[in-house]
Amino acid sequence: MFNLIAWIILGLVAGAIAKLIYPGTQGGGILGTMVLGVVGAFLGGLLHSLIFERKFALAASNALSVPSIALAVVGALVAIFVWGLITRTST
Repeated sequence: MFNLIAWIILGLVAGAIAKLIYPGTQGGGILGTMVLGVVGAFLGGLLHSLIFERKFALAASNALSVPSIALAVVGALVAIFVWGLITRTST
């Protein structure tokens, strides 16, 4: 249970950091940023466990470490990028 709460908190922080890093303006406001950050944190954690631990797990034992924060920020950046592709309007 702690890992799930830790990943949610980490996702909120990662979403805010990713929004600061990502160039341009993104829609969605603070709520959208938090959701994309949480999605990115879960995505980053899942990819890490699949690549390095060779198992399908959403929560890692070291959810609040520096590498986990970096991985969550990268996951949030990917989520923001994909969200921008989905919601982009053609002009």
